[in-house]
Amino acid sequence: MVTATGIAYANPVADALHRDLDNVLWERCGGETTGGPAYAEKLHPQRQRTTMEQLLCAGCKAPAARDERGMAWVLPLLDNAPDTVWEGVRTAIPPLCGACADRVPRLCPRLREGHVELRVREAEQIGVRGTLHPSPGEQGPPDPDVLVMYDSPDLPFVVARQVVRELRLTTVVAFTAART
Repeated sequence: MVTATGIAYANPVADALHRDLDNVLWERCGGETTGGPAYAEKLHPQRQRTTMEQLLCAGCKAPAARDERGMAWVLPLLDNAPDTVWEGVRTAIPPLCGACADRVPRLCPRLREGHVELRVREAEQIGVRGTLHPSPGEQGPPDPDVLVMYDSPDLPFVVARQVVRELRLTTVVAFTAART
């Protein structure tokens, strides 16, 4: 339900249980959060949130791989364009451990279409992606896929599905283009 102060679940206990420390309301979801994901699009919302908040591997929930260049991230190429600027890219895809960084690109159909391997020194949580409901007095249906920044006045009106981080101080390790 939408109130003057934001969106809430009708059951106050469920509402309290599905809020994080920033008072963001999270989507209720069922299913298993364990086992290897089919990568970003199919990643269980609770698993995505946990791995992004704690910087754990999306594949196995081990600590993300780190070296002097930073943490390991494997992202799909944007429009299969290796000349993309990766500094400051915003992503809901969690990092990977070393073993999963080698394995996941072969298993994930989206990454087989082309991907970049990055090392990232800074990965600030900047917001959430989810369903934005109109505030009281605004017209229109909820927008099902919006990035809402943590400092946005819209934050109380979003039901979050994914944590989003901005990757900074990035080093491109490798590109893999789609196989033709």
